[in-house]
Amino acid sequence: MSGDLLERVRHRLAAGSAPLDLGVVAGQESALLLDSAGRSELSGQLAAELTGAGPLEDLLATPGVTDVLVNAPDQVWLDRGTGLERAAVRFESDAAVRRLATRLAAQAGRRLDDAAPFVDAVLPDGTRLHAILPPLVAHPTLSLRVLARRSLALGELVGLGAMSGELADLLAALVQARLTLLISGGTGSGKTTLLAALLATVSPAERIVTIEDTAELLVRHPHVVALLARTANVEGAGAVELRELVRQALRMRADRLVVGEFRGAEIVELLAALNTGHAGGAATVHANSVGDVAARLVALAALGGMPAQSLAAQAASALDVLVHVRRDRDGRRRVEQVALWPAGPVLAEPGLAWTRAAGLGPAAGQLRDLLEAADVPVPVMLIGASA
Repeated sequence: MSGDLLERVRHRLAAGSAPLDLGVVAGQESALLLDSAGRSELSGQLAAELTGAGPLEDLLATPGVTDVLVNAPDQVWLDRGTGLERAAVRFESDAAVRRLATRLAAQAGRRLDDAAPFVDAVLPDGTRLHAILPPLVAHPTLSLRVLARRSLALGELVGLGAMSGELADLLAALVQARLTLLISGGTGSGKTTLLAALLATVSPAERIVTIEDTAELLVRHPHVVALLARTANVEGAGAVELRELVRQALRMRADRLVVGEFRGAEIVELLAALNTGHAGGAATVHANSVGDVAARLVALAALGGMPAQSLAAQAASALDVLVHVRRDRDGRRRVEQVALWPAGPVLAEPGLAWTRAAGLGPAAGQLRDLLEAADVPVPVMLIGASA
């Protein structure tokens, strides 16, 4: 579709004193003889260009798509969960990509121009938008992370090869025992998907309060209250950070406090909450393995003014189990490790209870003891594990 046609339609719609039919205007301005079907098709294309995601509209609506990336007008990529693939979509020019990025940013209430050449925002439908403009990059660049359209149950994750049935039973038992879980992994590894599946196994009699900066957690549970952080407006006011939401959640009679992802100083408030009777909480964090989680938490806690020694003491009584997920080269997401958070006032290596490569680890017996102490039936995987 030509940029000239778009501009002519924009001017007609802006100048009209009465509501105009987009299909009729499109037919008139295109100088084509169109039947009703043709007008409807052209009208849909124009609506996508004027109010939607333009050429990316169909890609974003494709089932299974998790990311749509624009590196240049003729370089559009998508990820269906199995790795990046080139899309048969292109823009007319850098200017067309920039117009789309600017309009999407405006939909999110954010500014994108030469004075503010990058933006990280959430669109009204929950899609995460990141855009950056030249001269910071060679071409206007867009990254769109698509909100999951539905959550997956543990059984479905087993069917997809993310874990075995026995491991799923173990993870469900950890939730039943009200052990605090921290799920680690890289970007797009399935941390949030696994967390949502585990939260769905919580008793319906319990109240779950989730805290996120983007609405990514879709939990199949009858009693979920979702709190969302808010970024500052174009005037730099009105921001509500995750840290404040954690404080508010403490007054909401939550049986389970859940932070979608540790990103900064909110870790200080959540660790304090978990040490004052809020057992059974959960969160996710970016890390390459369970062994890297401690260093990551130290860095985040420092943002909240908490020294490493204090973090170690707080985490020793607040955190129980680490679960690490990884995305293979073929795009498949798998649970890789289950470990116990180290006890004591000094940060140490987590005790491995299970790994996908080697099976049960040296801390498996300790994990079994925790479940028995919580009066939760020991899963088949841990029967016979030595203490």
